[in-house]
Amino acid sequence: MSFAAAPRRPSGGAPRARRRSPLGVAIVAVAAVIAALLLLAQFWTEVMWFGQLGFSRVIWTEWGMRAALFAGGFLLMAGAVFWSFTAAYRSRPIYAPSTPEQATLDQYREAVEPLRRVVMIAAPVLVGFFAGVAASAQWRTVLLAFNSEPFGETDPEFGMDLGFFVFLLPALRFTVGFLISVVVIAGIAGLITHYLYGGLRVGPAAAGGPRTTTAARVHLAVIGAVGLLLIAGNYWLDRYSILTNAGDRFDGASYADVHAVIPAKGILTVVAIFVAALFIVTAFRGDWRLPAIGVGLMVVSAIAIGGIYPAVVQRFQVNPNAQELEAEYIQRNIDATLTAFDIDDIEKEQYDATTEAEEGALRADADTAASIRLLDPQIVSPSFRQLQQNKQYYNFDDSLSVDRYEIDGESRDTVIAVRELNLDGLGQDQRNWVNDHTVYTHGYGVVAAYGNQPGPDGRPAFFEGGIPSQGAITDMEGEYEPRIYFSPSTQTYSVVGAPEGTKPWELDYQADDADDGGQVNTTFTGDAGPEVGSFGSKLLYALKFGEEQLLFSDRVTGESQILYDRDPQQRVSKVAPWLTLDNRVYPAVVDGRVKWIIDAYTTSDAVPYSTSTPLDEAVADTLTTASGAPVELPEEVNYIRNSVKATVDAYDGSVDLYAWDAEDPILKAWTNVFPGSIKPLSDISADLMSHVRYPEDLFKVQRTLLSQYHVTDSAEFFSGQDFWNNPADPVSGDAATAPLQPPYYLTLKMPGQEKSSFSLTSTFIPGGNTDREVLTGFLAVDADAGTEKGKKAEDYGKLRLLELPRDTTVPGPGQVQNNFDSNPTISEQLNILQIGASTVRRGNQLTLPVGGGLLYVQPVYIQSTGGTQFPLLRKVLVAFGDDIGFADTLDEALDQVFGGDSGAQAGDAGTAEDEAPITPPTGEGEPGTDPTPEPSGEPSAEPTGGAGTGGAGSTDLDAALQEAADAMADANAAQRDGDWTAYGEAQERLQQALEDAIAAEEAQSSAG
Repeated sequence: MSFAAAPRRPSGGAPRARRRSPLGVAIVAVAAVIAALLLLAQFWTEVMWFGQLGFSRVIWTEWGMRAALFAGGFLLMAGAVFWSFTAAYRSRPIYAPSTPEQATLDQYREAVEPLRRVVMIAAPVLVGFFAGVAASAQWRTVLLAFNSEPFGETDPEFGMDLGFFVFLLPALRFTVGFLISVVVIAGIAGLITHYLYGGLRVGPAAAGGPRTTTAARVHLAVIGAVGLLLIAGNYWLDRYSILTNAGDRFDGASYADVHAVIPAKGILTVVAIFVAALFIVTAFRGDWRLPAIGVGLMVVSAIAIGGIYPAVVQRFQVNPNAQELEAEYIQRNIDATLTAFDIDDIEKEQYDATTEAEEGALRADADTAASIRLLDPQIVSPSFRQLQQNKQYYNFDDSLSVDRYEIDGESRDTVIAVRELNLDGLGQDQRNWVNDHTVYTHGYGVVAAYGNQPGPDGRPAFFEGGIPSQGAITDMEGEYEPRIYFSPSTQTYSVVGAPEGTKPWELDYQADDADDGGQVNTTFTGDAGPEVGSFGSKLLYALKFGEEQLLFSDRVTGESQILYDRDPQQRVSKVAPWLTLDNRVYPAVVDGRVKWIIDAYTTSDAVPYSTSTPLDEAVADTLTTASGAPVELPEEVNYIRNSVKATVDAYDGSVDLYAWDAEDPILKAWTNVFPGSIKPLSDISADLMSHVRYPEDLFKVQRTLLSQYHVTDSAEFFSGQDFWNNPADPVSGDAATAPLQPPYYLTLKMPGQEKSSFSLTSTFIPGGNTDREVLTGFLAVDADAGTEKGKKAEDYGKLRLLELPRDTTVPGPGQVQNNFDSNPTISEQLNILQIGASTVRRGNQLTLPVGGGLLYVQPVYIQSTGGTQFPLLRKVLVAFGDDIGFADTLDEALDQVFGGDSGAQAGDAGTAEDEAPITPPTGEGEPGTDPTPEPSGEPSAEPTGGAGTGGAGSTDLDAALQEAADAMADANAAQRDGDWTAYGEAQERLQQALEDAIAAEEAQSSAG
């Protein structure tokens, strides 16, 4: 016989206590204080930030639930593991049989015994910590479960309200899964301890002798029974989760799932309960054969009933008759998907599009033609910078926004940008803590241009801009607060505010007539950030940002506020972490303030039968690729609602959340969690309502799904022969690798509509493995929310789908772009524009259902290749069917396509002759530093080739280019007049001029 426990250490008197070093104690104390201060700096500054915004309840609710879940998870896991350790150790046998196995274990026990107490405490604490972290991450799931709301709709299989699947089922699955983990880890802890201390033997046993002690048997059998009951519960919950399975053809439970898998899960549930009962019997009777047989039965059942039987049903019953047997379940998937993504009320129309352009065809679409946008917001940002940036410490985003403003009583599509703070524009000698954080604190004003007409020389036609701000928006608002303290590009913190009577030091702009040394300064007077005047606040923020200047600067006064987390999306995501935000944030001047407007979504991945969609793939297109910013969206969703509209004030950073879809059950649940954080729709002012628009990301997701789910018949859906694709962006290069074409905001009138409306549009081409790109569909959604306070426009969000006949061939975006690029006349003229120091940039290709067919419009910009570079609108491409127009203005190009008279006037009608649209305000310019209204580096109105090189070669090249320009103008005039003889002569002159220009350029290069 041998002892199960290691012998005690003989007593030899108490050991002498080690004397602690005072220096070591001091170092530990200082380190503890520093660590505490750093933690407090992160913790309490967040409390101050949320408190200043009025969202304290959000942070305390989140932290409170996280702490409660962490504590619950930690105590449950650590307690179970500790109990299993101690129960096994205390019930160890006093004597163990003398066997070779026990002799080996005696050595291990002797080695482990000195560390036993540490291990029995440290191991539960360690696994408890990780369990607590995992549990705290589920705070959203638990809060939704406790605050769930009914959907008012039931699933087609079990007849249960969808709220069970969205709110309760995820919490139940988390709870059962967590408890299984607890039981497994506690069981392992008990098993190891029993084995180590002799309660469990693995090797040979005496005839008829037990392999476990009574205590070990009861301990392990009870744990096994509890684990099997939890597994039974997991099998039962599997029955419901099957309704959200991802299948090869469709999501949701299929025929085999319903008739084989779901019944199998029920049988396995019963088997698991039966085996659990066998473990309980073993705890009392001492025979391990029964639970061993039961476990074997459960494994065989899982393989045969849960795996083989469904596979047999699928292969031999379903596959040969799939279309008939799966019809009911495909229809469930179609209906659930259409409802979950809010595309069940789409208005479809068969559109017999003509490809023949006839004279006067656009007469009925005159409003749409007049509103066609020529300004591409993805291209013209450099033009805004050169003409309206004004100061090097301001800048515009690369991607501008499209909005609409009422100018002279008429709603006009607008390209708008905010003049944001740009510290990178300063020279290194200007960069220091005082300038970066107290002087250059904000941007200034908005700049807006008409979307449908260019200004002089192809520049944007600004109707608002300059410093100080002036123009139509300023006049309409009766002045507005132009200072931009919060914007997407502002990443650093600023200290603002000063005692009354203090001389202002926050820079607005330089001006020759300013009293303060040529500078116009200001002092922030709003409530935008936590107060940082007290020593405690200064210390916390100095630690948070790692900058001691906050403690010692005289500009950090008792009236100071510190502004940080200034990106509007970041602010909204912090105060509403339960919302999914649209990737686009856009500005609007609303009620005298610049507001950033952000669309926010409630999402779920647990709606039965609805198709799961990876959002990052659905929203990816040319714009997201060009931005380079990560797409921060949930991986997959099968339910989405634009339930909240959020605004962030650009001056004081205040965040307002408005309930846009108050009937959304998920929004209702979160409103229960955070009462008072969401304002009602009725609080949206009329001015704000006029700038609210349909969100881009939601539309992208919907168009992705509609490429398949425009087919609503299960048999047709099964065949998939009428599935579509979204086209690649035709101006991005190779269609095989190019990102998708983005949707575009346009003002247009869809067939059947009584009047034009601000809309978001996209197109479809055939699906499958084909490179044939004809148009199969055109999708538009009414994006105009109206102008009435607290009330959405009746048609807002109305989706309209034009389905083109299958027996007609309407060119798609790729074909149209190919027609543009391969047309010899267009190619020659664009080559002329690219000769020398210029390059051609093609703008967005817009599609409009007008004239009984589909009209394509693409602006063409010319930009210098060196020096000062910014694009100017020089030409417009138009296509209708196979007819192509190419002219200086859209109005002329439309007339070329439609027999000399389109029947409508475009927004740029007459600008080619008088070059005099509305003159933009340009603000204060400084020669040598800021651009002037007439930048010297812009490309000229006529192609100039290698101007500036001098010599005879330069003269010959200029003459050839001038002859080419004259020939091109004569060709355009002859084309408009229908004089094809004169057109042919002009083309010959053009060809000769091009050859002369090329020869002159080669001669000039050789001479250089």
